[in-house]
Amino acid sequence: MKGDYFMKKNSFFTSLPFKLLVGVIVGIIAGLILNATDSSGITKALLNVVVTLKYILGQVITFCVPLIIIGFIAPSITKLGNSASRMLGVAIVIAYASSLGAALFSMAAGYGLIPHLSIVTDVEGLKELPDLVFELAIPQIMPVMSALVFSVMIGLAATWTKAKVITGILDEFQKIVLELVTRIIIPILPVFIGFTFCALAYEGSITKQLPVFLQVIVIVLIGHFIWMTLLYVLAGIYSGENPLEVVKHYGPAYLTAVGTMSSAATLAVALQSAGKAKPLRKDMVQFGIPLFANIHLCGSVLTEVFFCMTISKILYGSIPSLGTMILFCVLLGIFAIGAPGVPGGTVMASLGIITGVLLFDDAGTALMLTIFALQDSFGTACNVTGDGALTLILTGYAKKHKIAEQKINVNL
Repeated sequence: MKGDYFMKKNSFFTSLPFKLLVGVIVGIIAGLILNATDSSGITKALLNVVVTLKYILGQVITFCVPLIIIGFIAPSITKLGNSASRMLGVAIVIAYASSLGAALFSMAAGYGLIPHLSIVTDVEGLKELPDLVFELAIPQIMPVMSALVFSVMIGLAATWTKAKVITGILDEFQKIVLELVTRIIIPILPVFIGFTFCALAYEGSITKQLPVFLQVIVIVLIGHFIWMTLLYVLAGIYSGENPLEVVKHYGPAYLTAVGTMSSAATLAVALQSAGKAKPLRKDMVQFGIPLFANIHLCGSVLTEVFFCMTISKILYGSIPSLGTMILFCVLLGIFAIGAPGVPGGTVMASLGIITGVLLFDDAGTALMLTIFALQDSFGTACNVTGDGALTLILTGYAKKHKIAEQKINVNL
């Protein structure tokens, strides 16, 4: 589900965010030590190992990106198509509109704020990393954009032709990819990120930018509340209901999402919160809340766009062009709808466009994964709370079009 970096019911100390944090801390400390003992022959040998293992792990992650795209986009399209209905179509449209709007809002904020942050983009005085011990190139089975187009076409064609065999194969392939992500990608992420931060700390670039990352996290949190406010205001205007009568019940759901970092673990509380809101029709709550828990990622998308722009400025010296960012936002909204169940959240699902559209290298990808994971709980909380506003819009749509109220049972 959306924004999930914490898919298992474990303690914080065994969760992915904690492991990533440990990887960051250990990597930075190791990098600073290697920087201080740079003249040692042992240091150079260790650095050779670090850059080589980082390269290999990066190759494995990059190889899996097209598999993740195909494994989650195509089956999701077939499932949405097979259960198509009028209200489902409306729900998908407003969920995409919210995610895209949040992305564009974040992009505008990025162009307005990032140039004024104290980001050091010059590389004077940075140390050079040694060469790889050896190269183990692992090419992708197809380019990222080819995988995206292939997934969309196969998913739509399977839906149009009602191809049960292909649909079944896609479902099985999704399970296979899920296991690859769970058993391979997620376990190696902390190690990969540890090596990456070790290299960055040795070069001397990461220590200069830590205050910037803290500023960016605060800016993003403020952005979450601005976007939630906008959603509820628009929902109230469209439905003719008082949005405060909905949002005032969402405190427990927001806090639960912050604590669990999982929309799956928060769904029961979200249903309770929405069920107490008088303006929301009960059938729309039963239908909308579980559905939006899978396809509405406004907070995660807003976070990812701003972080990507910041990291691009830090590592590559400039913010991506307007055309590139608009393309990234449009595609990110599609990933938010089509690939919600990837463990690791929105950023894991969208690695393809981070590398394919924004052209991030291993260092950029590692930074993006880390900073996103460390605040992912607040993005998930924004997603969950925003679901109430979209459900209010569904309620308003049903009333305006005189759709009879009915009880809908949704299997989670």
